Parts: sequence; C-alpha cells; structure tokens
Amino acid sequence: MRLAPGAVIGILGGGQLGRMTALAAARLGYRCHVFAPEADAPAAQVTKLVTIAPYDTAALARFAHAVDVITIEFENLPLEPLTGAARITPMRPAPEVLAICQDRVREKAFLERIGVPTAPNWPVRDARELARALDEHGGRAVLKTARFGYDGKGQLPLGPGVDVAGAWAGLGAEIGVLEAWVDFAAEISVITARAADGEVISYPPVQNRHEEHILARTIAPAPIAPELATEAIALAERIAGALEVVGLLAVEMFVTQEGRLLVNELAPRPHNSGHWTIDACAVSQFEQLVRAICGLPLGAPAPFAGAVMDNLLGAAVDAWPALLSEPGARVHLYGKREIRPGRKLGHVTRLTLPQSPKS
Repeated sequence: MRLAPGAVIGILGGGQLGRMTALAAARLGYRCHVFAPEADAPAAQVTKLVTIAPYDTAALARFAHAVDVITIEFENLPLEPLTGAARITPMRPAPEVLAICQDRVREKAFLERIGVPTAPNWPVRDARELARALDEHGGRAVLKTARFGYDGKGQLPLGPGVDVAGAWAGLGAEIGVLEAWVDFAAEISVITARAADGEVISYPPVQNRHEEHILARTIAPAPIAPELATEAIALAERIAGALEVVGLLAVEMFVTQEGRLLVNELAPRPHNSGHWTIDACAVSQFEQLVRAICGLPLGAPAPFAGAVMDNLLGAAVDAWPALLSEPGARVHLYGKREIRPGRKLGHVTRLTLPQSPKS
C-alpha cells in the first residue's frame, strides 16, 4: 500500500514526538490527525486535525475511519481498543508489536526466544518472589515495573540488605522485572526503519548519557569500534525483522566493560536519541517513519555530519534566548507551557563537522 501525498496520517499521542512527525509529514505533503486525551498538546499545535478524547473503543473507531494509516508516538496505549481500530485502518506498528514492547516481561521473553543477549532478569509478582530472585542473584539489581515505566519512573536500584517488602510496596505494580545490575562502559542506541516489504535501514549507533535516568545528551555517532557498531546495527535489524515492525524501532543497549552488547529496552516509535537526525541527516527519523508507514522508499540514513544533542530539561529551557544567539546551535522547542524538573521541553543540536585532512 502506497499512500500519495494528501493522505491523512493518524498519530496516537500528542507529545513532541508526534509534533515532529507531523512537521516531517507536512514537508512531504501529508496531513496529520492527532489523537490525544489532553488539549493543547504539542502535536496538536501544528495541525488543525485534532481529536481530544480518551483512548476508548468508540473514539478510536471514529478516528480510524477518519484517517488513512495510524501510527504512534508512545507505546503505553490500551491494546483492546487499538486492535479494533487496526481492523478498520492499517496501524503501523501493529498492536501485536505494542503488546510485546509495552510489557517488560513479554519483551525480555521475546528477546530471549530469538537469541538476543540481555542482562539476567527475573519476573516477580510479589515480595516473596522478589526476595527469592535477590537471594539467587546475590548482588546489585534494578527492580522495574513490567509496564508504564519511562524516564526512570517505575525503577528502583537494589543492593545487599535492602528492605525487600518496602521496595516491592514502593514499586506499586502488580508485576515487576528484576534485572541484574550491569557495570556498563557506555549506553548506546540504534534506530532502525523497516518497510512493509521487509526493507530495513539503520542510523549509526549513538551514545546516550543520562541524568537522573533521563536522557540528557546524545553523541552521534557513538565513539565505539566499527566492529561493535556493525554488531549493534545487526542486532537492531534482527529484532525489527522478528517483530515485523513497520515503522521505526529504537533499540537501547549496554556496552559492557568487556565490550559485549546487551539489549536493554525497545521502543517501536521515534526516539529521543534520534532527534539529532533532523539536523545531521538528509532524512530524519521522523521523515523515515512517514516513508515507512506510507509505503514510500526509505531514505539514506548516513549523516553528513556528526552531532551532539542536548535535551532542554525543566528550567534549562529558559536559556532559549542565549541558545538562539549561539552560532551553529539548532534549537527545537516543543510548545509545552508548564516547566517542571526533568520535563523535556526542547532540545538543541550542535553539528560536529568532519575535519579536513592535515597536509
């Protein structure tokens, strides 16, 4: 199925990823219809086609009838009404992909089933199971909610002597995943695009640095050995193929001190660590998503420059006048009105152009 310019792309979610997707779609002549439960969402500010409603079966069915293809900007969506909407209009990625990627237990089991390396992990359903898993592991670990965790939310680092009952109660979830602590050398990610016909392309791996579990800086490309970069891309493309994703898949990985790769998390959508592609690539991750879901040829992912992308978190966004005065700084603001600590309100990208060979 190839959608011609003028078709309507339905975007589930009104955040900044939807906003940047809609802007990329408009450049190719597509219209976007944003579905979000809140008014004045960032994505809703850049299109006149907006539905403000809860993610229920009736509202999503009406939405599906009004668009030509459906995509997402976040994966924590209710599966049952999405499945109904996907019967009306193609959804890319499919609800079956979200069923895996929005649940850490399913995600870890899927990765294990296809032979992808991850940190040792154990599903836990109560304090007793948590205590047993900690005893068997006997070291530092991270307890995560199985669902609805992001930007450090729903994660608790644990160590010897921890109050197990208190930790379980503090997690506030019915099901969790205990992951062995990884003494990593670096955190990297790969964003892969996959078309309906199985064509895949990947952007080069990038290095990610976090503050308080929130992505603060992305360095593109990652300063890793070429062999490791090739391995990371191969892993991401293998996962995308096994999931049969149509659209984008972001694969977050640890690089261990020994130089091994361990896959940490999957996101079947545009990703914060891919924002640099807007300014350093001929085809950004957002345009690539539009191309994939509309049946267009995928674009070349090779960057024409390196880049460093810094998130503007909380009050850091107040520096926007100075950033706009900085030569070479490429500023992106998301239109969010409320400033809160750790909230992603924009980003700034600085290109690192290749140096001329020394004579």
